Amino acid sequence: MLQPSDTVDFSADIKPILNKNCITCHGGVKKSGGFSLLFEEEAFANTESGVPAIIPGNAAKSPFIQRLKEDDPELRMPYKKSKLSKEEIELLTKWVDQGAKWGKHWAYTLPEKVEIPEATQSAGISSGDSEGFIQNDIDHFILRTLKNNDLEPSLPAEPNVIARRLAMDITGLPPNDSLFSDFTAGKITYENMVDELLSQDAYGEKWASWWLDQARYADTKGYESDMGRTMWQYRDWVIKAFNKDMPYDQFTIEQLAGDLLPNPSADHLIATAFHRNTMNNGEGGTDDEEFRVAAVVDRVNTTFEVWQSTTIGCVQCHSHTYDPFKNREYYNLMAFFNNSRDEDTSEDEPNLKFYNEEQQKEVTKIYEWIAKNESQEVAEKYKNFLTYTEPIYHSHLIKKFENGNVEGRLSLRDNGFCFLNNVYTQGAGYMYLKYSSGIDGTTMTIKKDDADGEILSQFVINKTSSTIVRKIPFKKINEKLNLYIEADNNNISPKSALGYFTWFAFLPDIPEHPSAEYMGIKDSILQLLNTNTPSLPIMVENPDYRNRTTQVFERGNWLMKTDTVEPATPKSLNAWNDAWPKNRLGLSKWMVSKENPLTARTLVNRVWQQIYGRGIVASLEDMGSQSDPPSHPELLDWLALRFMNEHNWSIKALVKDIVMSGTYRQSSKNNAKLYNLDPENRLYARGPRIRLGAEQIRDQALAVSGLLSTKMYGPSVMPPQPDGIWQTVYNGGNWVESQGEDKYRKAIYTYLKRTSPYPSFLTFDAGSREVSTVRRTVTNTPLQALVTLNDPVYLETAYHLAKFMGKSNNVDTSIREGYRKAVLEDISERKLAVLKELYNTSVADFEDKPKNIKEFIPFETDTNANLAALTVVANAIMNLDEFLTKS
Repeated sequence: MLQPSDTVDFSADIKPILNKNCITCHGGVKKSGGFSLLFEEEAFANTESGVPAIIPGNAAKSPFIQRLKEDDPELRMPYKKSKLSKEEIELLTKWVDQGAKWGKHWAYTLPEKVEIPEATQSAGISSGDSEGFIQNDIDHFILRTLKNNDLEPSLPAEPNVIARRLAMDITGLPPNDSLFSDFTAGKITYENMVDELLSQDAYGEKWASWWLDQARYADTKGYESDMGRTMWQYRDWVIKAFNKDMPYDQFTIEQLAGDLLPNPSADHLIATAFHRNTMNNGEGGTDDEEFRVAAVVDRVNTTFEVWQSTTIGCVQCHSHTYDPFKNREYYNLMAFFNNSRDEDTSEDEPNLKFYNEEQQKEVTKIYEWIAKNESQEVAEKYKNFLTYTEPIYHSHLIKKFENGNVEGRLSLRDNGFCFLNNVYTQGAGYMYLKYSSGIDGTTMTIKKDDADGEILSQFVINKTSSTIVRKIPFKKINEKLNLYIEADNNNISPKSALGYFTWFAFLPDIPEHPSAEYMGIKDSILQLLNTNTPSLPIMVENPDYRNRTTQVFERGNWLMKTDTVEPATPKSLNAWNDAWPKNRLGLSKWMVSKENPLTARTLVNRVWQQIYGRGIVASLEDMGSQSDPPSHPELLDWLALRFMNEHNWSIKALVKDIVMSGTYRQSSKNNAKLYNLDPENRLYARGPRIRLGAEQIRDQALAVSGLLSTKMYGPSVMPPQPDGIWQTVYNGGNWVESQGEDKYRKAIYTYLKRTSPYPSFLTFDAGSREVSTVRRTVTNTPLQALVTLNDPVYLETAYHLAKFMGKSNNVDTSIREGYRKAVLEDISERKLAVLKELYNTSVADFEDKPKNIKEFIPFETDTNANLAALTVVANAIMNLDEFLTKS
């Protein structure tokens, strides 16, 4: 009988060899010889030779093994590559002889109950020592691995160091003076400080910044013209969700399918803007359907990258080369997203309208009146239409026209006509039309099918001062039909546009009453539809009569459609519950099911990375068979299970667990032994030492200088940036520098233009957010020093720090106080001497050349050589490694 150690493990031992040497020819893209090693059923199926390549239990007769041992290079596998090593061939042979048992990659199996390693004592460190390394259960896992690698944990970091590290990780800012002094003086415990930081509003802003990278949040639409887009309400929703510690399962469901929840609130609808952050192409001449499909594809890819650590994108063209996801399953997933109402329109429909208090009362009044006098169902349709103006038939759906044009909107000239097909009027006696016109007296006629068809509506449009919504009588027909629309006006030039038409819409009739109340309701509906309000692009599902069919794209080409598919999830992951609806809501419930093996692992791994600079699985975007193996697999599963079952998906509780550990509290100081054995700190024998992110660097500079505004929420702002950065084409937009406290708001509120992001953020590795970013690439370039030395924001913050330093008449004291304020520790004598020399050189230069003061500090009129020299010193302090890094 085989001992456990003698049994070959498919996932750990065999799959890496296959992925490295075989899959490129025998996998998702190619199946040379009719043989594939990607899926179990394919690996044991007959090949083109008529027999299986692998015969379980009999390696000697398995062509798979025979071809590995061939000497003839034309017969040997891998073909035209180096022969496998003797050890690899022996391992594969042993695996086949043992029955060629297939196995799941660890990430696709459910985490099982994990036993916490027993308390360990080493080098005077024990679980019973309150001052020792072990502070919570995380430390048992870490300590066991350290012992196995002949390493010991580092001593705890100094109180001032851990206070700054903790505040930066939880709030993205240094701790305020009172909290810092209370902790370092021993007036409050470490846990008290953790709880206080978690309760601050800055917590939500810091962690929202992390999430917005994944949500590809921006203030513009992307692509060539990159027009502006109002998305800030979604950003504010994310901040609020983090601050109130919304459970991650609810956080997921609301963003993926808030519109499909029963009686969705405005917040539920705002949350769905997660998937309206997709780019929109407003360039003339583009195919709206092409870019609608591109947005749907992005939603599939982003959903699986963000929640499942799965590179699903390649499955659009073929089965996954390394992981158990089939090509058809991609389109099953796409079917969940293919029925959203957005269609790459210029105005980003559908848009949630934000009414003021009085207007919202009118919406409620209309809803209640219709529910009372007609039905709840019809009342809901009117409420939805007033809330986000759907469903509509957008004029870009018109494909056939004459004497007209469709570019975003439909325009018709005299004797112009067009066709709008597959319209369902719901038996309505009225049509709502959104249009504008610059002339009077145009007769519009709508007929059934064609020019000879039955007249369904005829009306006159006159000059409008702006785009309006109008209610027009329409013949009641309770079936789908094609509309023929024509325009006539013989009084103007045949080359002039008679009107511009945005959309057509139909709502079920409400009972007509001779009462004044009914007339008021009717007038209120039109008045609200013609009200310009702030708005936000959201997700809304098609009504049943407009459901789209989803088909498989041949080789991923949206123009080459083949088999029709229904919504379904990959068979290699958790099973589908039949109680879930086959839409985005069902998908979101599948995603946060405790039977899903990836969701909790993905989240805890990414939160861990935010704190330590490296995930337990380093490849954050991929937990597939090509991913990095977990450095501490049991710890990852223990954290995932605790996150779901004990913390009930609380991210704050997860963060607290991590920062309360002795592992986190270690000193980050390195030494030769540690560096040689573990240069990347994979084993966590020291605390995290990471350069701050782009937003934190700017926010810290503002905070230390005393300039930082704590104002929250609202439209994005435009703080100072160097001239000539924002070169905007087509839309004539300009970077208009914000004034007052908006100039000093936190980085999360900075306007982000995708084709020209805020330059200092870009230099410090923030992205353009054209696609979801799970992990920023951390670089170290001379450009970064040029930013913090010369960017107007950093010069101004240095000046204000210098004003604080200038309160003392003693230069040594000034430098000591400035250094301590910036990095929360006392300066060494060596650094003090260097900075004092810099001060002396600078003050002499400014006294010799006073004009240089104005050139150096152009934003202030009343300054002197001493303050200018202190500004140089402050700028140098804010460029030190200890200022720009955590720990």
